[in-house]
Amino acid sequence: MVSADFVASYIDAWNQHDPAGVAEHLAKGGTYFDIPTQQQMNRDDLVRHLKQYFANDTNYYTLVGEVLSGESSIAFQYRACPDGENGEGGWMGAEFITMDGEGAGLIEDYYRDPELVSRRRSGEASGSRYAKSGLNPAARQAVLTRLLDAMEKEQLFLDSHLSLPELATRLGCSINHLSQAINEGHGVSFFDFINRYRVQEATNILVQDERASPSILDVALAVGFNSTSTFYAAFKKSTGLTPAQYRRESLNEKK
Repeated sequence: MVSADFVASYIDAWNQHDPAGVAEHLAKGGTYFDIPTQQQMNRDDLVRHLKQYFANDTNYYTLVGEVLSGESSIAFQYRACPDGENGEGGWMGAEFITMDGEGAGLIEDYYRDPELVSRRRSGEASGSRYAKSGLNPAARQAVLTRLLDAMEKEQLFLDSHLSLPELATRLGCSINHLSQAINEGHGVSFFDFINRYRVQEATNILVQDERASPSILDVALAVGFNSTSTFYAAFKKSTGLTPAQYRRESLNEKK
């Protein structure tokens, strides 16, 4: 099964509220790792967990952007919308899957848990998302320092296939520690962090003389995006403008 088909089938099982259907995407002996709650579940555990979860779940899950795949890995972003298939808003997550044959040996689910956020805002100390991670402030700063070098000196964000697991390997730290460092140090997810650098690089290209400026698609590909739709969404989220609007206003200011 190719990665796109695997993800489509997996998301469909979530939308069908089918615990067994979701769990069947795990290989025998595979593990589902819910990062925010630090729960690791095998097939049977996941079925029991999802039976309870789906009893109150009203979300419709959609793929955001493209499915990224390596030799034995899959990564994708998703949106959970509480208002159904045609609703807006909701919350974002990302999953990183290590394949074992035709099933997943490991599914790591990263998301911004709305209930945890709500409890923090109301002052309830009901446990940190990263309580069991073991990343102390000094270790976190060390990760952030290496991360800054990787972005600003090596410009790893230009790699369109860069994933959280790959970046963690390059930095010599665990996936969870890197995710925690980015979230606590910069207040954003891995994807938003990487896209900030990509958008900043894109703005540098877009303000070039109009006669030498490449097309919007060329700019998107040059800074690490795999599609113009993902590029447009990230660019507008960061600047409030589309790439074309940004280019036009920047060139008008120079006149």
